[in-house]
Amino acid sequence: MDLRAHAPVTTALRFCLHALLVGLLALAALRAAGDGTAHTAAVVVPAGLMAALYAAGVLAPAVQPHTRAARLWLAALGVVWLALLALSPEALWVAFPLYFLQLHLLPPRSGLPAVAVTAAAAIAGFVLHGQEVTAGAFIGPLLGAAVAVATVRGYEALFRESERRREVIDELVSTRAELAVAERTAGTLAERERLAREIHDTLAQGLSSIQLLLRAAERSLPEDATATAHVRRAREAAQDNLAEARRFVRALTPPDLERGSLAAALSRLSSRSSAPDLTVQFAVSGRPVELPTPYEVALLRTAQSSLANAVQHSGARRAEITLSFMETSVSLDVVDDGRGFDAAAAPARTSGGGFGLLAMRARARSLGGTLSVESGPGQGTAVAVTLPLPAADVHGPAGAESTQDAEGRAA
Repeated sequence: MDLRAHAPVTTALRFCLHALLVGLLALAALRAAGDGTAHTAAVVVPAGLMAALYAAGVLAPAVQPHTRAARLWLAALGVVWLALLALSPEALWVAFPLYFLQLHLLPPRSGLPAVAVTAAAAIAGFVLHGQEVTAGAFIGPLLGAAVAVATVRGYEALFRESERRREVIDELVSTRAELAVAERTAGTLAERERLAREIHDTLAQGLSSIQLLLRAAERSLPEDATATAHVRRAREAAQDNLAEARRFVRALTPPDLERGSLAAALSRLSSRSSAPDLTVQFAVSGRPVELPTPYEVALLRTAQSSLANAVQHSGARRAEITLSFMETSVSLDVVDDGRGFDAAAAPARTSGGGFGLLAMRARARSLGGTLSVESGPGQGTAVAVTLPLPAADVHGPAGAESTQDAEGRAA
């Protein structure tokens, strides 16, 4: 029998229950032996039988709470106890450990009636043995039954509360582990983006300029000049290294951009909004052109941050994302119908609960663009980021503009 041994205190209570029942049976047997009457054996035998039956149930794996085996075991104990009660008034006290057994092993709808019947049998046995009828003879078994019910129900309530706390702790530990994984993933993605931006803004752009300058130098030299071959090989080496740098940038691209264009990534972002009550619509304006990876990353992250703000801070029900391609620039607009805020009083620093505007503005500024925010209490929020297209700011050597427009765009 396992009396819900889920904690060390339960083990101690179970040991006390065993000791109490065996001790009361031994008391009844010893009192009968001390009287020296003829029916001593008649008391000792059922007392020993009840002790043996109790030990068998305690050791039987099948005797578990709310099982048929437990009910049969308790019924057998009850029959032997009634026989012992008919022979000795001392058996009345065995009712107290029986209360706890019945409350532990029987469901509430049958445990409480069983306790009541046991208390009534104990009182009746006391009266039938001709003992002096006092108020204590009636109050004692009833009070014992009440104490048993209060103790068992109180322990069960504490156990349920302990289980709830354990589940909450397990959930918190699991959530903390998930947050740690998410933070590591976010840190990894942020580092990949930073490396991609650094490679694009420094190494790739430098190699592109070197290639264009070498092409211009190659065109200005006579075909049969000695330096022409060296310049050509240098240009080809720069071109190969530029292609390798571009491969690095592509390899560091965020997963959302690996499966297609920026427009496709924004469309997927709109369709899988994290809030069930938020409807997001996405539209593309103008003729889409291929953008450098840092541009796509910056625009995608701005859209993600703006939607996250709409969900967490503004309580928006509707949002619109518009990606606009113009002759010299590309812009992204995210507009929601949330509660808005005072844009002039927006926090200067980002924090765990901030708007993230500083990070978005810094990302746009690093690419030569701008970010504007229009909002007011109860007026929703509009976030717009505009980035200049790379071809608009390119000024290479004479005769090299068309080549840089074709080759430097993806750098």
